[in-house]
Amino acid sequence: MDTFLFTSESVNEGHPNKICDQVSDAILDSCLEQDPESKVACETCTKTNMVMVFGEITTKAKVNYEKISPDIAQGVHGHLSKKPEEIGADDQGHMLTEVRMNKTCPWMRPDGKTQVTVEYRNDGGAMVPIRVHTVLISAQHDKTVTNEKIAADLKEHVMKPVIPAKTHWTKDYHYTYGGWGAHGGGAFSGKDPTKVDRSGAYIVRQAAKSVLASGLARRCIAQVSYAIAFDFRPGMISINLDLKRGGNFRYQKTAAYGHFGRDDPDITWEIVKPLKPKA
Repeated sequence: MDTFLFTSESVNEGHPNKICDQVSDAILDSCLEQDPESKVACETCTKTNMVMVFGEITTKAKVNYEKISPDIAQGVHGHLSKKPEEIGADDQGHMLTEVRMNKTCPWMRPDGKTQVTVEYRNDGGAMVPIRVHTVLISAQHDKTVTNEKIAADLKEHVMKPVIPAKTHWTKDYHYTYGGWGAHGGGAFSGKDPTKVDRSGAYIVRQAAKSVLASGLARRCIAQVSYAIAFDFRPGMISINLDLKRGGNFRYQKTAAYGHFGRDDPDITWEIVKPLKPKA
C-alpha cells in the first residue's frame, strides 16, 4: 500500500477532561514551585458547580486549592475579560483558542473537538504527509449564531492559517500522539516526575527525537529500556529533564493540546541530543 489515511483528534482547553487535567497540573505546578521534592498523584472530577480533587499529595508547599479552579476558569473563559494584547504565549499556535480570545470568532465557546485525517505516503520507511484529507471541527458556540456563519469562520480563520496552501481538504489521544504511536495507558496530569507514566514518556520522546535529528533513522518508535546517552532511571530522568522545576505554569500548559511537539523552553523533553552511529 503506497498511501494510506490516518486520523487523529484533539479537544479544546474547555473540554471537561481538559479542565480536570488543568486543575490537577495547576496543583502540581504550585507544589513543585514551592517544594521541588513534592510527591503528587492527584486526579480531578467535576460536576455542575463542584470540583473534587482525589489522590495523594505529600508536600511542604502551602497550596490554596480553592483558588486554583477559579483561576482555571478565568483562563478558559478568558474571552469574557481578556484584551487581544493580553493573550499569553500559550494561546499562540492554537487557532481555535486564539480566534476565540481575540474575538475574531466571538460566537465561539471554550469546549470543542477537532479531528484531522491526513493522507500519507510510505517513502522508504518514512511516513510522508501528502495532503489533508478531512478536517472535522465540533465547536461549542453561542446559540444565536448560524451554521453557515460557523462554517465560514472556521474555514477562513482556523483552517486556512494552519493548513499549508499546497494541501487541501475534501470535507468540512489527547495526551500523546493521536493514536499514531504506542501509549502505556497511564494519564499524565497531576503526577510528579517520580511517576514514570509521565517522566518515562518524556525521556523516551527525547530519545526518539534525537535519533531522527541525528540522521540515524527516518522513522523511530522507542520503547523504554537502557541506552547509551540516555539514563532512564526515574531519578535521573527528573534531573536530566529538570522536571522538578516549578513555576511558569509548566505542567498546566501540557494539560491542553498535548505534551509533545511543542516549541516551549519549559518542554525540555523536546530538546534533542546529538548522537553518533556506533563504530
